Amino acid sequence: MTTVRNYSTSGPAHFFILLCLFCSLVLMTGCAKRPPESDPEALAAYEEANDPFEPFNRAIFAFNMAFDDAILEPTAKLYRKWGPPTLRTGISNFVNNWREPITFINDFLQGKPKRGLTSISRFLINSTFGLLGILDTASYWGIERHTEDFGETFAVWGIGEGPYLVLPILGPSNVRDFTGFMVDFFYDPVSLWLEDRGWTYVRYGRLALRGLIYREENLETLDDLSKSSTDFYATLRSAYRQLRQYEINDGALDLGAEDDLFDDLDEDF
Repeated sequence: MTTVRNYSTSGPAHFFILLCLFCSLVLMTGCAKRPPESDPEALAAYEEANDPFEPFNRAIFAFNMAFDDAILEPTAKLYRKWGPPTLRTGISNFVNNWREPITFINDFLQGKPKRGLTSISRFLINSTFGLLGILDTASYWGIERHTEDFGETFAVWGIGEGPYLVLPILGPSNVRDFTGFMVDFFYDPVSLWLEDRGWTYVRYGRLALRGLIYREENLETLDDLSKSSTDFYATLRSAYRQLRQYEINDGALDLGAEDDLFDDLDEDF
């Protein structure tokens, strides 16, 4: 008997459904009003922020903060409390290892074959000698990890970042990075393999686990920043942009202390 797979909820379908939903929400909320030319200072601040959807973004930001307070932060604290450091490191290594194929692809799309060979070498070494990535054997052998994503690739290709966006649960982004995230999420080799096996739930589990790992690693940093910022929303917006520029330039920029804010966001969103 021939088994017929149902691909009605495959990657392309998810992509267009989510994209249409997001665009609809943006259109319904409208844009922040652009200051008049007669107020050059307000106009300059508006253009520097590049945040025409600010009312919508702040509403999503408020939802994300409530979600973090109620679910994500407590879960991250429990994960730290009951998960021994060695176990947490192994889980982080495992998750990072299965991001190497998408980094490999983006390295080559950006014209960086040497970095691409580093990524694929790490994946092969850690998937075998590192027990599917639980051990970071490649780093122990001097082959250091780096990350690339389609948002960075689009930037290297000369595509502008577009307006700033705050995504539900996922947090800071922009039009370019959101598009890149969708391509990463649905079309990286591991996601396609999981889809072929019918293990779509594992794909979403990977994303959730990456978010949990990031939140646990930044419990103190984000807590201190939220308490010291007069406008936490604007602070995160600035920090996100600087970090993305840092990543796009492969660490060529000196961001000082603000880079520490998202010291682990290289793997995420």
